[in-house]
Amino acid sequence: MEFSRDELSTRQRVARSILDHGPSTAAALADRLDLTPAAVRRHLDQLVDDGSVEAREPRILGARGRGRPAKVFALTTKGREGFDQAYDDLAVQALRFLAATGGDDALRAFAEQRVAFVEENFEASREAHPDLTPAQVLAQVFTDEGYAASVRDEPLQLCQQHCPVSHVAHEFPQLCEAETAAISRVLDRHVQRLATIAHGDGVCTTCIPPTPTPVSQSSTQKEQVTS
Repeated sequence: MEFSRDELSTRQRVARSILDHGPSTAAALADRLDLTPAAVRRHLDQLVDDGSVEAREPRILGARGRGRPAKVFALTTKGREGFDQAYDDLAVQALRFLAATGGDDALRAFAEQRVAFVEENFEASREAHPDLTPAQVLAQVFTDEGYAASVRDEPLQLCQQHCPVSHVAHEFPQLCEAETAAISRVLDRHVQRLATIAHGDGVCTTCIPPTPTPVSQSSTQKEQVTS
């Protein structure tokens, strides 16, 4: 079946909206893109058929209401490959070589260097956006680096709808670990990574507790528990 240029362009807009906003219902997509629900479902059906998108049951936070909640649509690995990726097979091969020659310490040093932008850019971004909360400033810092990040409330979460290194992080979790540690440091509290694109989730989600718990204190408490 052949599709017109306009149909392909609209389908790309649907996929891009899912990339930018995370797993979405057909109704949410129709509202964001100013399309009819029927048009969105037609494009979603085609994206599902070609393996770019998959339908999922939504995550329910708190009490579940009556009726069956609408399914959400999330990009698959194939769908994400349709967008620009900062790293490819060459990066994986390079990190494999680094692991073989330098070991875990070398991998962690590389991971920490790669996420140095978080701490380097946080203060400047906060000064440039004094009206934003620290979490929103952090989302802006990640967005500027291509993560399409946003903040959700209740509970407070940093959500990254796109990960430029997801293909590499799947094999090398040190990248995600360094990123989480950097988030903890700039917010001065212990955070918890709930989901990652690298491991098949639709969005990278980091839970930010409402009461600041200094990273150093959290580490001490963890050592006391494990000792």
